[in-house]
Amino acid sequence: MLPNIPEIKDQAKYSEFRVSREKLEHALKVSLKQIDKGIADFGDIFPMEFSKGNVYGTMQNVAGWGNGFWTGILWHAYELTGDDKYKEVALSHIPSYTKRITEKIGVNHHDMGFLFTPSCVAAYKLTGNEEGKAAAIMAADHLLSRYQEKGEFIQAWGNVSDPKDYRLIVDCLLNIPLLYWTAEVTGDESYAVKAFKHFNSTVDNVCRADASTYHTYYFDPETGLPVRGCTHQGAYDDSAWGRGQAWGIYGPLLTYIYKKDEKAMKIFKATTNYLLNNLPSDYVAYWDLCFNDGSDQPRDTSTNAIAMCGMLEGIKHMDESDPLRAIYVNAIHRMMDVLIDRHLPENVENSNGILLNQTYALPQGIGIDEHNIWGDYFFMEALHRMLDPDWALYW
Repeated sequence: MLPNIPEIKDQAKYSEFRVSREKLEHALKVSLKQIDKGIADFGDIFPMEFSKGNVYGTMQNVAGWGNGFWTGILWHAYELTGDDKYKEVALSHIPSYTKRITEKIGVNHHDMGFLFTPSCVAAYKLTGNEEGKAAAIMAADHLLSRYQEKGEFIQAWGNVSDPKDYRLIVDCLLNIPLLYWTAEVTGDESYAVKAFKHFNSTVDNVCRADASTYHTYYFDPETGLPVRGCTHQGAYDDSAWGRGQAWGIYGPLLTYIYKKDEKAMKIFKATTNYLLNNLPSDYVAYWDLCFNDGSDQPRDTSTNAIAMCGMLEGIKHMDESDPLRAIYVNAIHRMMDVLIDRHLPENVENSNGILLNQTYALPQGIGIDEHNIWGDYFFMEALHRMLDPDWALYW
């Protein structure tokens, strides 16, 4: 059963407000300065997924799920400035993605969309880069190799069909657009069919009646029936992990773009309203939405950045007369305003990232109150969307 769309409890909290164009352009200037620092610090390799003391170390494109976001940040910088230096660095990354997917280096997981969409698909869309296109299609094939017929979902982690890892996670809603895109460029609709089945298996199970989301959901490997929801990175199994809720906002919108499925739009509105009802008074999410005003728990600004991208896409597909649309527009501007004022490293001496005060995985003790590369990416995407509402998305 689909969740009902919760009413916005405090509509005054999201009263009319706009961030000035001048402030958005200032945020871009600050962000570009940080990107330039990154280019100098990282050279022809990549930042780690999270910083230490607000400084990213470096890594090769051989592990993890975050490298695509650094390349994607460069593509946003290129589009926003027209400066070829960003394009050249982004294009120099493409052979490393080809090598990674060809040789199956560090890809025993579902995060092919995060790795290959903002990097290789973007390269193809923006420059016609054929190597990027080919690498992204290979990544889509690899993603489908994790598809489970019993349960109709893409297995998130672990060896395929391992009973202890027979599960999906909400994050994969951002990976399946790679499959929709591949169906379009190859003419093979089977990619989209399985992506849409995964979408339904996800939202039918991770979305609770109150429109909060589970992080992960297990299925019975013998029958394919859903078994239980739980968390890996949230506060507890029945809480709403902040970043997971944000994936549950943006992900359905991306399926809606390709499939025009009204169920996806309803899920988007429901999960968005849950988030807005559970933001503290300063509009910056805690790492888990079970925490609110007065808590000393860490924040996660990446939750805001991801959610803003989903909402910015969502308002493009909502009727002008929908009362939620105006609330979403106001919420976007209020969230962006506070991120610019309080969570950019304009006055931080040692920093080579963009968005401060992110939390990667608190239960695992990593990336807490630091830069995380995906939050930097989604902040840039949100900023790009607000500066250019006609931006053509990479997803």
